[in-house]
Parts: sequence; structure tokens; C-alpha cells
Amino acid sequence: MREKTGWLLALMLVLLLVSCSTKVERMETGEVKDLSGRWNDSDSQMVSEAMVQDALNRPWLPEFTARFGKKPDVIVGTIRNRSSEHIATEVFVKDLERALINSGRANFVASSEERGGVRAERLDQDLNAAPETRKAPGMEAGADFMLIGAINSIIDQEKGKKVVFYQVDLELVDMRNNRKVWLGTKKIKKFVSRSSFGF
Repeated sequence: MREKTGWLLALMLVLLLVSCSTKVERMETGEVKDLSGRWNDSDSQMVSEAMVQDALNRPWLPEFTARFGKKPDVIVGTIRNRSSEHIATEVFVKDLERALINSGRANFVASSEERGGVRAERLDQDLNAAPETRKAPGMEAGADFMLIGAINSIIDQEKGKKVVFYQVDLELVDMRNNRKVWLGTKKIKKFVSRSSFGF
């Protein structure tokens, strides 16, 4: 009897280990796969590209170019996460920067955090670099516009079903006069259902 019980326990242990094994599959980075219904990398890329395209096709850009004869220099300010979940806004900011730079229609200025490292390097060059390779201080490009905004969400749920609504609002502010030259909104709505477990 003990021998039978031992074999039964060993068999159950093997079945438990097999059922708990982890399987990893590589995916294309552009492939969309929603698992939880939460904000994800696909949402970040889709929203940033759509909003940048909208911003670049509005009157502020040709008006600026006609007046000053150059591409605008843009900086991303604060993008606030006001949603009900953790969202890595840094990833979203980088997606915005990438979409703007890759459009070829705007230049980007380093953020206040990034500028600290660049300025430290410039000071180091002043002491240690050959004169013909030194970069002089006081030659930084000032931003013409600052992009600011927020990510909000609303959740409606009942009995294993959930609708998550995200709204991303961005504003482009003229640094000369604090006028808002562009307001953009992008909305995403997701329906999530769970058959066996609730939320």
C-alpha cells in the first residue's frame, strides 16, 4: 500500500511540474498581443505615432516655418499618468520623440535631465579635449515648443467583464508666449472578459 501511495505521489508531482512549466515564445516587436487589457507597448506606439502625425499636419508648423525659416525645436515636458494603473510614461515619451524626429519635420531638444549629463561632458572637454574638438558652452538650441499632456483612464467592470477606456491628451505650447498651438486627443477602448476568475 505504501509503495502504491509513493508511486501515486510521484506521479502527481510529475504532473504538477509539467503543468507549471514555463514556455517562452519570441515575438516580433511590432506584433500586438493583449493579455491583460492594460496599457501596453502597442498602445504607446500607436498613440504616439497617431498624435505626432496629427500635430505635424496642423497649421502651427507651416506658420512657424514660414515665419522663422527653420524647423521648430521641440522638447517634451511632463506627461502625467492619471490613469488607474502603472504606466511607464518614459516609454511613451521616447515613442513621441522618435515619431517626431523620424518625421524629419521637427528637431528635438534634450530634456532637463539629459542636459545635465551633456553639460558635464562639455565642462570635461573644456579641460581635457584638444582645442579643435572642444564644444563651447552657451551654444545650446533653445526649444521653440514644449509638448505636455496626460494619460487618463476609466474602468467599468462587472462579473468578469471589464471595459477600459484610455484618453491621451497632449498640448503643444509656444515657448515665446505660452500659447497653445495644438491640442490632440487619442482614445483607446478595450473589452476584457474572464471566464473563470473575476477581476
